[in-house]
Amino acid sequence: MGNFSVQLLRQGLAVPTADEASAMGLRRGRLVWVREVTLFCDRQPLVFAHSVLPQRPRGPMTGWLKRMGERSLGALLFSHHGFQRSPIEFRRLDRRHRLFQPAVAALASPTNTPMTLWSRRSRFTFGKQNILVTEIFSPELARHPKYHAAPRK
Repeated sequence: MGNFSVQLLRQGLAVPTADEASAMGLRRGRLVWVREVTLFCDRQPLVFAHSVLPQRPRGPMTGWLKRMGERSLGALLFSHHGFQRSPIEFRRLDRRHRLFQPAVAALASPTNTPMTLWSRRSRFTFGKQNILVTEIFSPELARHPKYHAAPRK
């Protein structure tokens, strides 16, 4: 699969996007915990991840997120049996979406800005807490040699 690494870009309290607030049932303007990272494979940035965790109710996810550092949130979400995942939503983002510019900055070279980026989003529930995870994919992902299917014989 290649050499995988995570770079923490930002973590702390922030206002979620309007569509995130709606998806989480939050009033607009309410502060949430936000974590943004770039995921690398073989030192190439391939995924920008943006996670939103409401401040209330408090629970174990709040502490886990604060201590995560440059470790993969996905490793926790998929290894702990207490998490339940909502259906995955897919969306094409363009420059009008608030996450587009941070994703471009994390994934693309300034001279090669794409017009749109594909994203997927799902909510993970652990007890009474919910975290909304949005992953935005680099156009380079489709060209990365590790992700090409082997030819059929």
